[in-house]
Amino acid sequence: MHDNLRACDHIWLNARIASMDPAVDREYGDLENYALGTKAGFIHALVPMSEAVELNSSVSCTDLHQQWVTPGLIDPHTHLVFAGNRANEFEQRLQGVDYQTIAQQGGGIQATVRATRELCEAELYELAKQRLQSWLSEGVTTIEIKSGYGLTLADELKQLRVARQLARTLPVRVKTTLLAAHALPPEYQHDADAYIDFVCHTILPAAVNQGLVDAVDVFCETVGFSKAQSQRVLLTAEQLGLSVKIHAEQLSNQQGAAMAASLGALSADHLEYLDEGGVKAMQAAGTVAVLLPGAFYFLREKQLPPIELLRQYQVPIALASDFNPGTSPLASLRLMLNMACTFFRLTPAEALAGVTRHAAQALGIADECGMIKVGMKADFCCWDIDHPAELAYMVGTHSLRSRVLGGQVVSA
Repeated sequence: MHDNLRACDHIWLNARIASMDPAVDREYGDLENYALGTKAGFIHALVPMSEAVELNSSVSCTDLHQQWVTPGLIDPHTHLVFAGNRANEFEQRLQGVDYQTIAQQGGGIQATVRATRELCEAELYELAKQRLQSWLSEGVTTIEIKSGYGLTLADELKQLRVARQLARTLPVRVKTTLLAAHALPPEYQHDADAYIDFVCHTILPAAVNQGLVDAVDVFCETVGFSKAQSQRVLLTAEQLGLSVKIHAEQLSNQQGAAMAASLGALSADHLEYLDEGGVKAMQAAGTVAVLLPGAFYFLREKQLPPIELLRQYQVPIALASDFNPGTSPLASLRLMLNMACTFFRLTPAEALAGVTRHAAQALGIADECGMIKVGMKADFCCWDIDHPAELAYMVGTHSLRSRVLGGQVVSA
């Protein structure tokens, strides 16, 4: 038996592996008929079955019978922790009421803020826990969760604590992002600069001191915060040692992506109105483009992200659900794969890279997750499919056979 396999805690045999490793010169990084060995939570061996002979009976093994293995799926942009819903606004928009009118009537983000503030931490946790099951059932092993529906010190920290609790109590990795600069709270309706001061001087330091936050995000848009205000938040975050990202160019071109890229942002997200200058800035900085086809679909947008420019400049493209109650109430990362192919004309291989390798890069964990490769965390999924393209092609079927986190089967 191959020496690396001898040292493994567990071996998965007869696997077809879509490694998503660009060093493997095939579309999905295909490794046909392989054995995958794990040790202490990491991938320790990838060996052709022809070399996996004379297995030591003391090594635990699972025969996959030619199931496909992919990296665990990663959703790098969600707003999972919130209270209430806005189905009534969905009805209003279908009847022709515009978003501004809904907001003036107390709807929009402020409706979710009110509902989220009213619930205690335990109640928010139970709601988020129930929702998160949808991601786990589809093969997600890592998910990003943002705050942004509290907009006070106590309520922003409350959301982040819930996200941390989900990671402790469920078999999933969670990255937390502070999005206090999501909208202007009612207490600061006529003084956005004062609220940005509050975010920078009070909320951000408190989140860092309590160990609740991995990265900081900001909504840079005409209906959000200006480029200058957004830059203040991101610069403060960097001074506190945090990674940064940005909601940018969703409804208009505010040059937010280029600004965030100049600060070394992990990602810029949405990007329907991104121009070539912004693409170049992202390429130079290694900033990932996170596309959100669910919001594009739900808002019935017409402006497509600049896919060809992103390809031309080789900017990594990640995909995410943007799950939230107002503009993307779609709790399915698999659906995002299909939408990215149908709306944005990504290939199925690009889409799968978008929820594995590139999604990991968007969260700053590309050296740990997102590929089937020796030395990476043993987070992977086993699928009863004939080809990896099926993951983007077919929605709602139950093709996941097992989800493995840190070398342990956590659902099957």
